[in-house]
Amino acid sequence: MTTVRLNSADPVSLDTDALIVGFTAGQDGPAPAPGAESLDAAFGGKLAASLGAVAFSGKSGELAKLPTFGAVTAPLLVAVGLGDSYDAEALRRAAGAAVRSLAGTARAALALPAGTPEEAEAVALGALLGAYSFSRYRTTGDQKEPVAELTVLSGQPESITGRAEVLAASVTLVRDLVNTPPSDLWPAKFAEIAEQVGGEAGLSVEVLDDKQLRDGGYGGLIGVGQGSVNPPRLVRLSYTHPEATKTLAYVGKGITFDSGGLSLKPSAAMDWMKSDMGGAGAVFGALVGIARLGLPVNAVGYLCLAENLPSGTAQRPSDVLHSYSGKTVEVLDTDAEGRLVLMDGIARAAEDGPDLIVDVATLTGAQIVALGWRTAGVMANDDAIRELVVEAAGAAGENAWGMPLPEELRKGLDSPIADIANLHPERFGGMLTAGIFLKEFVPDGVRWAHIDMAGPAFNKGEPYGYVPKGGTGAITRTLIGLAERHASI
Repeated sequence: MTTVRLNSADPVSLDTDALIVGFTAGQDGPAPAPGAESLDAAFGGKLAASLGAVAFSGKSGELAKLPTFGAVTAPLLVAVGLGDSYDAEALRRAAGAAVRSLAGTARAALALPAGTPEEAEAVALGALLGAYSFSRYRTTGDQKEPVAELTVLSGQPESITGRAEVLAASVTLVRDLVNTPPSDLWPAKFAEIAEQVGGEAGLSVEVLDDKQLRDGGYGGLIGVGQGSVNPPRLVRLSYTHPEATKTLAYVGKGITFDSGGLSLKPSAAMDWMKSDMGGAGAVFGALVGIARLGLPVNAVGYLCLAENLPSGTAQRPSDVLHSYSGKTVEVLDTDAEGRLVLMDGIARAAEDGPDLIVDVATLTGAQIVALGWRTAGVMANDDAIRELVVEAAGAAGENAWGMPLPEELRKGLDSPIADIANLHPERFGGMLTAGIFLKEFVPDGVRWAHIDMAGPAFNKGEPYGYVPKGGTGAITRTLIGLAERHASI
């Protein structure tokens, strides 16, 4: 397990295996950023020139490694680019990229800009997130372990690292769940983990099994899960604080594997569908983080868990489901299943009388088409709430973009035999029509936002910044940030 601490020592004489140093991209080449001054002096003021000689310019995310040849105590120096200017997210990404590049190294110190509490926390958090590794299924022993001991060089108090450690632990929890294969993470198993980890964090946990779901009228969860030998679950996590005046409800899509059901996905679109529980993972990680931070807010989380598989018992296109809210839904496509489990979770969450409901889901491929792999789409029934969520995501360093819910698209969800259909017959605007569908299950007067993070939840490409390949833990920090904002109201 990676640990982080703060130390105000001079980086020149610090006993560590590697020093991470920040450089900005100046007009005349790389320039030492705050925190690197004494190191540059130890190299006779020629460190920037040496880096320039190996084509290092200081642009954002750029890395270069140099031996120190005894100029400083550490034997290895890692220069990381910060770009023309830098903010907290730039520091997080720089720290994460540099630490990730040092896998197999026992100790590393970060001489990055950390003169303010915000900067010090950003460096600590980015470093911890960059030190992530998922090696549970490796048997060969050839994978390098992440850096074990991290030191952030800063004069800020040691307590600064506390929030960073909680956030990193929550994101790590989500990444591990998303990366776990569906053979080891089915709905009941996810619920069991939620009971154990949630209980240890101080959360109250309630689990409804398939019989209770059927008796309770949760037609969406039952319909989606009925094709699998692993029946669905609904997990309710709750955290209360005696000084709280606000209540937040988070609802997460938790499809532990999505084959598309009878509307079967092509194989190329199925191999990463273990990540389709990323929304429930983010809600779970956020609730654990909120409890560990002891925020003065009440928070409730619903994990809508099911496995969507084809079989003789699977729901069929043209079936009609009776949702928890009482509305009926014609299923036109069994691969539009996430909205079916969320409709039950949203309606149940509304019964808690929250000030805000936020649902989080890897909901549509249309989100990736519209916004790419790294930017989540945010929709809401209130413009101010939509902008609040986007702002909270930006502050956390998680890309999000506000999207509309055009009224004219609602007609495309009309059904001739039920209250609503689960799919618009046209492929255009698919992310928006999914949001419009969910809005139908939000009671009047309840503020609600929907986050579609189909792309950001799982990185199919190469690692970047503090983001690894595979599960990313996306939106977990946004949800914690929203709770912090409501705690301060």
